Amino acid sequence: MKPSKQVILNADDFGRSAGINAAVRKAHEQGMLTSASLMITGEMANEAVEIARAHPDLAVGLHIVIVAGRAALPPARIPHLVDAQGRFSSDPVRAGLRYFFVRAARQELHSEIREQFERFAATGLPLAHVDGHVYMHLHPVALESIILLATEFGAQRIRIPRDDFALCISLDRSKLLQKAVTAAVYALLCRWSMRRLRRTSLRVTDRVYGLLQTGNMHQTYVQGVLRRLSVPSAELYFHPAMAPPYEEGGPNPGDLATLLSPTLPAIIAEHQLRPTGVLIS
Repeated sequence: MKPSKQVILNADDFGRSAGINAAVRKAHEQGMLTSASLMITGEMANEAVEIARAHPDLAVGLHIVIVAGRAALPPARIPHLVDAQGRFSSDPVRAGLRYFFVRAARQELHSEIREQFERFAATGLPLAHVDGHVYMHLHPVALESIILLATEFGAQRIRIPRDDFALCISLDRSKLLQKAVTAAVYALLCRWSMRRLRRTSLRVTDRVYGLLQTGNMHQTYVQGVLRRLSVPSAELYFHPAMAPPYEEGGPNPGDLATLLSPTLPAIIAEHQLRPTGVLIS
């Protein structure tokens, strides 16, 4: 009998807001959500942790925040990373350049990332995986720290967003140029990241779907991906939310509707897919 293909259905930004937390809970209880990425510095992180504790079948990972969010360390400890209110730049390009070229920022970045791992560990939740807000965990400086810390803290998996451009545009041709540029840039970044992971115990899925369709994981797209899945393991990640603020490319009610679709379990069963929160050997 041919082994089932493993599918992780993940929600990002868990802990960012009450509306996102409510969506994660509903998508797990009533839908197909198997996993969530915890924004440990989010305004509603404590509530998210309580939800996770009440739902032990929900795999939870760490959603590293080093841009467009709040830091774990106080501003005085990381003055080259945050403003006086302890918030990172909302511009990933500007932040990324600073992390690369400013030596003090690089040193502070490692300390901040460690603090986020420490805070996650303090929750007592098993660390299923690691990923990053707006993919900043793939920044060359950040990734070096994250690989070391993910291994130290016992993470099973790290997200390397190797999306499928051809499949994506066959299902949804909107924003075609943007998708083409994103696919080209991340193909190079993912190739470099995979080389860095060769000598580690961290696992990756064979494909990740969501990079090119972020914030718009509608039913037609997701069902098409599942029907045509050709690799042993894949992660599909979503940004479900039940209340504003909604964002283009971020939290939205449409992703929640997809996870709650009654058609989803039928497609998964029909194609003998195995929903899971962690990769099973």
